[in-house]
Order: sequence, then C-alpha cells, then structure tokens
Amino acid sequence: MNAAKAVGGGQVYEFEDGGTQYSTIRILKEGVEIWVEVSGANNGMHNVQLVSKQLMKQDVLANAAALSSGIRETGRVAVYGIYFDTGKADLKPASDPAVAEIVKMLKADTNLNIYVVGHTDNAGQFANNVKLSQDRAASVVNALVSKHAIAATRLTPFGAGPTSPVASNKTEEGKAKNRRVELVGQ
Repeated sequence: MNAAKAVGGGQVYEFEDGGTQYSTIRILKEGVEIWVEVSGANNGMHNVQLVSKQLMKQDVLANAAALSSGIRETGRVAVYGIYFDTGKADLKPASDPAVAEIVKMLKADTNLNIYVVGHTDNAGQFANNVKLSQDRAASVVNALVSKHAIAATRLTPFGAGPTSPVASNKTEEGKAKNRRVELVGQ
C-alpha cells in the first residue's frame, strides 16, 4: 500500500474472506488511471491484476465528403482504410469501403484529377519500399479504373516510399501511420 501512496495512489476497497485478503487500489499517474487488484491467501498464493483506463482510439476511415474537403483545403488527404499484406501490393477486400468512398468523391467532382501516392514505413531496403509504394498506388488506381470505371487519365500513381513520414518510425504506432495512401489534387 505504501508503494501505491508513493505514486499518488490510494486504496479504494479492502475485504477479507476466510484467509484471503483483497485490495483494490487506484493510481493516477501522468494522466493515466490504473486500477490494481491484489489478493493474497494464507498459503502464500498471490494474484495481481492491472487495468489501465484510457480513451478508446477511433480511426475515422475514408468518407467521400471528408476526402474532398481535405483535398480542397490542403491539397492532399491521407486515406486510412486501404489495406495490403506486408510486402505485397494486392488490395485486400477490407479496402473496398475506402475505395468506394474515393469513387464517390471522384464521381461527385468529375473535374478532379488526382495523384494516388503510396507511402511506406522505413522497415527494409529503401529501393524496395519505393517500388512497393509505387505498386500499391498502381493497385489502387487499377481498382478505380477496372472495377469502378474511373477514367485512367484522371489518376496518376506515385510511390514515395518512406520519404514523407507523418510520424516517427521509431514506434509501431508511428510506422502504422506512415503506411498509407494519399490522394493529392493535380
């Protein structure tokens, strides 16, 4: 209990039941709320459970209006929700909703021409990442043209590889953000 108090925590519940003691401790440290349940029996067995309370991360995937707005306001927009297997360029079926939103955007604005830009994290060889990002961009363009009848003249694939990160490649979260497809207005 003293260790919990030393880091700003406090006991919120204590109970003893036939030789087993239970304590629940709440610790708030650096903005993170942690709940610890400790139980100990006379036979020397102990159990510790930790629960960290955090906001649930929500990813907003592609939405035609948001894509269009992003291109109008900043000239480009990242499309999260386009998926590939590691080291591969084939679109996974889970990408279909994001591709459908790109189609809606392009059909709503028939004067809009875009670069479809593939990005990777920095894992692996530079040349391989540039080629992979180019192949992934081409795969998205191919889906738009062959499955959704978007004119190929409106779309230009480009592979940027790892050259334009939006986050640090030192963490898995950062790498995930860097693996993306962007739409850039022409």
